[in-house]
Amino acid sequence: MRYIIKKIIILILTMLLISLFTFFAFHIIPGDPARLILGTEASEEKVALLRSQLGTDLPLSTQYTRWIGGFVRGNFGNSIRYSMPVSDLMKGRIEVTVLLGLMVIVLVLAIGIPMGVFAAGKKNTIIEQIINFFTMLGISFPGFFLSILFIWIFGLILHLFTPGRYVSYENSWPEFWRFMFFPALAIAVPEIAILTKYVRTAVLDELSEDYVRTAHGKGISFYAILYGHVLKNAIVAIIPLIGMMIGSIFSGSIIVEQVFAIPGIGRLLISSVTGRDFPLTQTLVMYVALVIVVTNFIVDILIQVIDPRIRLQGK
Repeated sequence: MRYIIKKIIILILTMLLISLFTFFAFHIIPGDPARLILGTEASEEKVALLRSQLGTDLPLSTQYTRWIGGFVRGNFGNSIRYSMPVSDLMKGRIEVTVLLGLMVIVLVLAIGIPMGVFAAGKKNTIIEQIINFFTMLGISFPGFFLSILFIWIFGLILHLFTPGRYVSYENSWPEFWRFMFFPALAIAVPEIAILTKYVRTAVLDELSEDYVRTAHGKGISFYAILYGHVLKNAIVAIIPLIGMMIGSIFSGSIIVEQVFAIPGIGRLLISSVTGRDFPLTQTLVMYVALVIVVTNFIVDILIQVIDPRIRLQGK
């Protein structure tokens, strides 16, 4: 219990530090949102009035206190660029990004873990060399490049989906998943390659342990040992990587959403940064940070539950 309380305190302090950096970083950048909205020809009186309405004429400490207090209560303020509540702008877009992220996670886990275990079981064979080649290839290609490649191959040549024609899940679930599969795969490929190599290494390390030789001595088959004992022990080392990947997946989807014209928070974040929309940008950055921090918190708890040695150390 003390371990969990300590992790919760660290989580809160981390989010507090992120909120401070996020808020003050965007206010250090040169430029005046009021002047950006009204244009360079606006009079100083109109600019001063808009600053007062936006609250940007207040001291930074007061602005931060108001913003973080509203954020905790679920009031994210109003978008400067769109002149509407930030929560209304994010409504519908978060669901799209979360569904995309969940699809990527399923692909990564469903392919990466079995592939890594299989590669470890085929050590020093041509099959292992082929898997290693493709994993290195997958790691080398960034998500945005794969997005362009998939649009060209699967969209323009094979016509498996229509590039740029996003279909909402509210209109058609099958068409939604059909369209989202390709951006999800573009994000997943590098993560699958990384997870495959990591799982292979973790499994090979476990195969050198004494309990494996003991199991062999008892006549248990190699694959029964591999999937029944080795993988269960190796998963403790794999879970932290999966946690980091989940954060990377949600933050990495920003560029891919832009390439595929998906109306998620990625496109909204890019437009808010270019438009110097502080309330919207700060909220979106905090959302991404919250996903990453909470994911790592859950990972830490899972590891403690799975590994009795960590439970004993946490007491």
